[in-house]
Amino acid sequence: MGSLRLVTILLLLGSPAFAQSPTYGVGRTPTAEEIGRMDISIGPTGEELPPGRGTAKEGAQVFEQKGCIACHGPAGLGGMAPELQSKKGQDVPIWQRERILPLRSPFATTVWDYINRGMPAGNEGTLTVNEVYSLTAYLLFLNKVIRGLFADGLPALLEQGDPGGRSPRQTESAEGQDADWR
Repeated sequence: MGSLRLVTILLLLGSPAFAQSPTYGVGRTPTAEEIGRMDISIGPTGEELPPGRGTAKEGAQVFEQKGCIACHGPAGLGGMAPELQSKKGQDVPIWQRERILPLRSPFATTVWDYINRGMPAGNEGTLTVNEVYSLTAYLLFLNKVIRGLFADGLPALLEQGDPGGRSPRQTESAEGQDADWR
């Protein structure tokens, strides 16, 4: 009986050594293409963002057409899902406003990435790149992080400043007028 116990103990203590071998006989090394498909992170510089375009006006239409209103309410207020627009004025410091993604996100690219991956709820990943740019522009416009046209996708997204609202930049529409479309 003592030798059986000794063999059992040796097997239990020795089995991790077998697990450390260089070949497990399970799986394979992923290809560069497979790793590239899994690498979906979007950094603050936006280098990883796909080319696209969108305006706040188009974003308002997408917001309505895709049913965002059903969860977030008209103009991002009053729905059962988190509100997307601040009720407090611009005179209130950004960190004293409500916890709203377009305001509290450290980078505009984070807002783009969240919309791209997580919306619409239950139907994630169905928005086109241009719809995501448009919705991002619309939400940043609603919260006065950006003003005006947001037409050039990545360059405009990065030039508009961060969602912290610290550097909104006035842009003009193609006609040279303020693009405040309301």
